[in-house]
Amino acid sequence: MKSYRPDWTLRRRVLALLAVVGTLLLGLAAAEAAVATQNRQDTDAVVSRTGPLRVQGQELLNALLNQETAVRGYVVSGDAADLVPYQNGLQQERATVAEIERLDRDHPGIVADLREAQRQADEWRRSVAEPVISTTQRSGTEAGQALVTDQARQQFDQVRAAVAELQAEILRERERSVRDIRGTSSLLVFLLIVAAVVVVVAGTVLVLSLDRMVIRPLSGLAAQVREVAEGDYQHHISGSGPPEFVRLADDVDVMRQKIAKDLAEVRAARENIEWVNSQLQKQAEELTRSNRDLEQFAYVASHDLQEPLRKVASFCQLLQRRYAGQLDERADQYIAFAVDGAQRMQRLINDLLAFSRIGRLTTGFTEVDLDRVMGDVAAQTELSRQHAEAELTWDDLPVIRGEEPLLTNLLANLVSNSIKFRRPDVPPKVHVSARLVGDEWEIVCRDNGIGIEPEFADKIFVIFQRLHAKDAYPGTGIGLAIVKKIVEYHDGRVWVDTHVDEGTAIHFTLPALPEDVAAAQAAQQAADESAEGAGEATGDGATGGESTRSGDASATVEGGSAPVGRQPDGAADGDGPGEAPGRDTTGGMRETVG
Repeated sequence: MKSYRPDWTLRRRVLALLAVVGTLLLGLAAAEAAVATQNRQDTDAVVSRTGPLRVQGQELLNALLNQETAVRGYVVSGDAADLVPYQNGLQQERATVAEIERLDRDHPGIVADLREAQRQADEWRRSVAEPVISTTQRSGTEAGQALVTDQARQQFDQVRAAVAELQAEILRERERSVRDIRGTSSLLVFLLIVAAVVVVVAGTVLVLSLDRMVIRPLSGLAAQVREVAEGDYQHHISGSGPPEFVRLADDVDVMRQKIAKDLAEVRAARENIEWVNSQLQKQAEELTRSNRDLEQFAYVASHDLQEPLRKVASFCQLLQRRYAGQLDERADQYIAFAVDGAQRMQRLINDLLAFSRIGRLTTGFTEVDLDRVMGDVAAQTELSRQHAEAELTWDDLPVIRGEEPLLTNLLANLVSNSIKFRRPDVPPKVHVSARLVGDEWEIVCRDNGIGIEPEFADKIFVIFQRLHAKDAYPGTGIGLAIVKKIVEYHDGRVWVDTHVDEGTAIHFTLPALPEDVAAAQAAQQAADESAEGAGEATGDGATGGESTRSGDASATVEGGSAPVGRQPDGAADGDGPGEAPGRDTTGGMRETVG
């Protein structure tokens, strides 16, 4: 295959080979068509011309013989009836000559022999037949027989010889046609053999070309790719053969380089991850040790530190009771400072212990009814609410999975903060509501207190972070930090809504039970279908009806109007006859003090 140029593409090479083979086959097909046409013409000449010509030549001879026999018979008998074959033979001769001329006008030899036979026959009739017939008619049979001489017979033999020459010429023409048929048939067979040879050679060349141009380069490329796949990522991949395969090899090599680069980065990242994991393991061990130390510290703080603090506080209180008024005013002030410091230290230690126990000392998650929890919270905060004349209300709250003591502590801290940070001369009002947002319950504790400035919205959840002096609002500043830790322990989030008109609204989320989510979705779907049906019935484009409410802040699916909540008596929201929704009557739960 030296004829292929190295820069020819595989498509160009295959097309060139197909063009050459196609041209050869088309040429052979044209030649075969021409030879087949000639063969058909020669066969037609044998079947349609030379064969009938031989028959007509024999018919011509028979017509002449009939004439000669009729003349001989008439000379012998003198009967005019014996001349009938003569007349018939003459007519047959004319018809035969006309048929011969019709069948073959393309062979001058046959035409010339036919003319010669006609001339000889006319000459015989003119010089022999007609004189014999006329003489017999005039003078009788003896006179007519006297004219039938050897010369007359020789003259008819010349006619017969002319017809024989015509027959011989027709036979020679037939043999030529037969030879032509054999020649064209042999040529046609030869051309078919040549076409078969061309097809075989072209197939062989195509197979060898594909082996050289396709199979070998692909096999070499595949072998190199396998080497790379087995781990030799630095092996350079080079291509051979047509330009397409060379470009393919270059592209594969570029891909190999990228893979090798990415693999190197992955190895470096894995080494880095292994180092980070080792560091994390060390840190985990350090955290484990630190947790042990913290547990030891908690034990010490709960036992060893509590006892001297109690002793200091007790004796300071004894001093205050026993020697109050006996010392000067500054001494009484110092004793009061000591008592207050000891008590504050006790509260700080207790709060720290409570904060450290969140998520560490666990009883396991159970299903917790937040309505019941709010009842416990109301009981715990009853004294502070009575003192501040506070009003605590809540809507129907959901059932979630969590630790009931922690959730009670969470809500108690929020309610206590709302009562503590109240406005002067304004009775505090605290309201807790819930709504289903996606697969979470979003619970809001809202009050009418002093509020929180937006710039301090994140700062209030930091442990021991205070925004006011302890003289204005007592406490250690750990309450909201405990709230945040409890919410995050339950896989939730907590934040302050800074867009309320007055007071404070603290939001936090808790994961909802799957059955609550499914019920909310079913209710939303039913509401959508009902709204769609109502819109189709009225034709006024309405897409929904009035949403039902249970209290001021019913638990709802975000983006819909169907209330989702639990009534204490098990009835569906809005089913209570004659009950108008009101702020402080949600679910029949209300705590009002003062």
